Amino acid sequence: MTDRTSAPANVALLWRAVLDQSLTPMALVTPMGRCVHVNRACVQLFGSPPETLATSGEAGAGPPDELVLRRGDTTVERRLQRADGSVRWVTQCVSLIGEPRCERHLLLVQFHEIEDPFRAEQLWLRVFANAPNGMGMMDLGGRWTAVNDALCELLGYSRDEMLSMRFCDVTYPADLAASNDALAELLSGWVSSARLKKRYRHRDGHPIWVMVSCSVVPGPDGSPASFVVQCEELSERCAVDPDLAHLALHDPLTGLANRALFTDRLEQGLAQLARDGGVLAVLVADVDCLKPVNDGYGHAVGDQLLIAVADQLLTSVGTSGTVARIGGDEFAVVSHVPGVAAAERLRERITRRLDVDRVAAGHRLRLRASVGLATAADPCTCPKELMHRADRDMYRRKRSPRGA
Repeated sequence: MTDRTSAPANVALLWRAVLDQSLTPMALVTPMGRCVHVNRACVQLFGSPPETLATSGEAGAGPPDELVLRRGDTTVERRLQRADGSVRWVTQCVSLIGEPRCERHLLLVQFHEIEDPFRAEQLWLRVFANAPNGMGMMDLGGRWTAVNDALCELLGYSRDEMLSMRFCDVTYPADLAASNDALAELLSGWVSSARLKKRYRHRDGHPIWVMVSCSVVPGPDGSPASFVVQCEELSERCAVDPDLAHLALHDPLTGLANRALFTDRLEQGLAQLARDGGVLAVLVADVDCLKPVNDGYGHAVGDQLLIAVADQLLTSVGTSGTVARIGGDEFAVVSHVPGVAAAERLRERITRRLDVDRVAAGHRLRLRASVGLATAADPCTCPKELMHRADRDMYRRKRSPRGA
């Protein structure tokens, strides 16, 4: 006679065996959306290891459990973003396993990729046109190739006028450098999406604060082909929302200072030399292994590596300086120290901490970085020149680490 309490576990084991033999991407999910098991085809579809899918809940995203219980098998079409940033349109079918009255029933989720390009394109166009926020497509030169009604209304231009312009034509001049840096970072391949607060200029001339999310759309060969841009108007909240103020000055992935805040701290540090004496140390650290990690394991693993670098830098510097992420794989430190010898010791400490084995998303990786150093005792030193010297020293060490 079968023990009723063990039945759900036996059912789960049986279904795991079935899933592992199937070429269709499948997942077993609890009613709360926790992924119990994914098969190899599902791992390949999402581009993420099983443990990542189990914790993210992405494979279980879909119709709520109550809807499945009420209607039985439920099918939806959804946009699926893979770990490498690419997008797939899929049909997601959710079925009930076991009796609904059983507290431990499971859901079987099956994914069928939409192969018909026309159908996938129609789905995308429908989402694009009806989005409540401004959305647009840009070519690699920054020229608008498609815009929705919400973006036209936000900026006060007609669609034809928008399609005759580049993004820089509607960007507030003071924010153009940050926008160009974000696009350059996307084109470099270090990241697949970027997010920044900036100002667009309305047709009548007044600035509009927006939160811009920009993602790379890869071409057939995998290289960047275009950008998709989403804009959320911030309006009056910018002046009063401390979270937005923090976001404007910090890197969203690592929480470190961004280039704008770092530049401000660098200028402050130079000015304080006249009063406090000592030396201002600027260090630039470039992660040597990020591109192979991104290529081999995906951007999700690369992001975990960047977070690990940030943690090591914060531990090395403590409260005596500012740590920033100023590029895809490039970090910078500014710190006031007693002298050049102390600056060298800080460099050695950072180098040691960035030469370790790390585990990221289940993969053991060798973390290495090249660290450049420049110092200044003169408060009249040009900040850009100081950064340039640190950059040169970093590249010299990258080329010949033994001789450095």
